[in-house]
Amino acid sequence: MRGCELVSVVIPTHGRPQWVVCAVESALRQSYASLEVIVVVDGPDPQTVCLLESIQDRRLRWIVLEENAGGSKARNAGVQAARGEWVAFLDDDDQWLTEKLKMQMAAAVAMDVPCPIVSSRLLAHSPGGDKILPRRLYMPGENMADYLFCRRGFSYGDGMLQTSTLLTKRSLLLDVLFLKGLKCHQDWDWLLRVAIRRDVEIVMLPDALVEMRVAGTGESVSQAADWKSSLAWAKLARPRMSARAYSFFIATECVPRARKYGAGPGVQMRLLWECLWNGRPGWKQMVLFFLFGMAPPSVRRGMRSRSMRAVSTKQRREYQQI
Repeated sequence: MRGCELVSVVIPTHGRPQWVVCAVESALRQSYASLEVIVVVDGPDPQTVCLLESIQDRRLRWIVLEENAGGSKARNAGVQAARGEWVAFLDDDDQWLTEKLKMQMAAAVAMDVPCPIVSSRLLAHSPGGDKILPRRLYMPGENMADYLFCRRGFSYGDGMLQTSTLLTKRSLLLDVLFLKGLKCHQDWDWLLRVAIRRDVEIVMLPDALVEMRVAGTGESVSQAADWKSSLAWAKLARPRMSARAYSFFIATECVPRARKYGAGPGVQMRLLWECLWNGRPGWKQMVLFFLFGMAPPSVRRGMRSRSMRAVSTKQRREYQQI
């Protein structure tokens, strides 16, 4: 690795003081020593600031925004305040393994492109057990929307580039800002916009270098977003999605949100029309549409369990070979 280039770690947070302290400490424990940690407190949050003041490390500083403005503005503010040539994001409810930055920086400086983006697998902790995700690595040059949304099985986690795994150049993040005003899908929106650039190459390391907390009930911002917000974003991003990917997104993101929030048959018909008219659904998208929109929870759990059993043995073998 050439030199020891400064990495700025940007952690947006609001109202989760105990979790953000764990995230900060995991960043400060990195074996890659040349780093700074910038916590962006998204609106007045005295308890969080009080706990941050108790951490005695000169590499840590924080910014408090005047009002709660959402993850996009918080991340942009952190990037603008960064001093490093490189920026890595960390969500306040996630943590990094000690070698995360060292391994990613080694990969990044070896890439012969102006704007490398390095991701990795992660270990997802959930009430249902721990999983290594994504099941399938992103391949450089692969269509981003197809990778993220086109499932090979019936369960979540085939393709994923989670925000806490991302490391890239600050210059790229200043050139392509996170889009303000989005209630959800800020990371997907950014990835779809940068993936089409010729000066960008995205590499995913096979190691699980991030520990992600999967919310049980309603803790995640993305889970709490309503179906209207997801549909509005999908229409905005449609030019960067294939028809197939768009159909998968409607079936797996919009439909379950609509059902969760008690939307009636009229909404499901509207989403079906959107899936058919602006997408190109195959049998898998239609099965997922039915499962998420109309099937009883017991049927969905059974399908998910069978799908997970089908891939778990293969995944364990592949990961043991890494």
